[in-house]
Amino acid sequence: VLLAAAVCTKAGKAIVSRQFVEMTRTRIEGLLAAFPKLMNTGKQHTFVETESVRYVYQPMEKLYMVLITTKNSNILEDLETLRLFSRVIPEYCRALEENEISEHCFDLIFAFDEIVALGYRENVNLAQIRTFTEMDSHEEKVFRAVRETQEREAKAEMRRKAKELQQARRDAERHGKKAPGFGGFGSSAVSGGVTAMITETIIETEKPKVAPAPARPSGPSKALKLGAKGKEVDNFVDKLKSEGENIMTSVGKRSAEAAKVLTSPINMESVHMKIEEKISLTCGRDGGLQNMELHGMIMLHISDEKFARIRLHVENEDKRGVQLQTHPNVDKKLFTTESQIGLKNPEKSFPINSDVGVLKWRLQTTEESFIPLTINCWPSESGNSCDVNIEYELQEESLELNDVIITIPLPSGVGAPVIGEIDGEYRHDSRRNLLEWCLPVIDAKNKSGSLEFSIAGQPNDFFPVQVSFVSKKNYCNIQVTKVTQVDGNSPVRFSTETTFLVDKYEIL
Repeated sequence: VLLAAAVCTKAGKAIVSRQFVEMTRTRIEGLLAAFPKLMNTGKQHTFVETESVRYVYQPMEKLYMVLITTKNSNILEDLETLRLFSRVIPEYCRALEENEISEHCFDLIFAFDEIVALGYRENVNLAQIRTFTEMDSHEEKVFRAVRETQEREAKAEMRRKAKELQQARRDAERHGKKAPGFGGFGSSAVSGGVTAMITETIIETEKPKVAPAPARPSGPSKALKLGAKGKEVDNFVDKLKSEGENIMTSVGKRSAEAAKVLTSPINMESVHMKIEEKISLTCGRDGGLQNMELHGMIMLHISDEKFARIRLHVENEDKRGVQLQTHPNVDKKLFTTESQIGLKNPEKSFPINSDVGVLKWRLQTTEESFIPLTINCWPSESGNSCDVNIEYELQEESLELNDVIITIPLPSGVGAPVIGEIDGEYRHDSRRNLLEWCLPVIDAKNKSGSLEFSIAGQPNDFFPVQVSFVSKKNYCNIQVTKVTQVDGNSPVRFSTETTFLVDKYEIL
């Protein structure tokens, strides 16, 4: 009898295991943990035995595919079953790695169940397993096709009835008669399934009634018109109220919530500028800046044609030697002499409704004093474990860094770190073996902080340290202070959106 099928690591840690007889978790974990210790490294075998069970196994890169059977099981059949199990795994997993196996564990368990039932091998091949696990059914396809046909017919009937009602209402109003109500439309004229379709799709605001509704003095109804304007909807709701309909107040709440979601957090004027900077930085663990490169750009977006002929007044207070470069169509002499961005030909206009890069800058340095946020990581061995002290300090006090995450790699297979002192919060990602030190804000009031933790490992295990953050203040102090029109030099209202992002920030 086949007791269990499992995929485990070389150390005997179970990644996924399927038991075909009643077994406790402790029992299966104990059997798998004992498995690597039983193997004789000097010889190559496909099975190993204990007093109670037999392990039939096949190495798969860094993992083992293991079948645990009774000692009186047929070894030839077990080897054939093992080969089928080993062929199933690449069907669902792109790589034979622990993370990939864990991600597709349920797919593998379903496939394992198709190979073995109640401890005995089923007569199946790989193609049949694939078909069975997909659960593709001809009856289901037929049912779906019939249902889609019924839905299409119901929608066609619904449109036809809606047109008939509109025509009847127009004819009644033309002859000065009472307009027909919705009595027959919701109950007797159409079947129950069609009525449900109608109420779900088009006539959500009109509740079908059994009794005829009073006449409407208005013209053709706008109820069936998708995307109607707010005023028309309000008028329609008022009419329904006057006719005795109960209107749900939640509709108003939903529209208010939708308005909140749709409104942009930044109040964009007709002239809007996006100032974006990205930093790429590499430091040594013992200090010293290996390389720091910063790229910045001003993107101009004009949404109103009357503000297309403008000039941007730029204020550059940078003292680090930033290299500036204007767009080829921008007047370079005007920018050099008066720090203004305008087109070479003043009669031409900037493009409308598109983002145009008008100025970009670059800073490359190995000067340590230019590092915006310094990270100091000190791992020190203490017996079998390692005590790690890590601290940050904001050197550029004018900056305000938000959502700062300092990521420290951890050795695998040693458990969670023991946290001592910490400023801020931390997250331990056991799957990726990372410790994330999270700080909501780092600014002049909160310019330094530290984290202490202990874990088994070597000092090299905790590098490279990576940092990510966002900021609404740019590193190079380059801003647009004023926008004026070319004709008349009159000021123009504008809005600015500034972001400072991390492309790469590593301590190696």
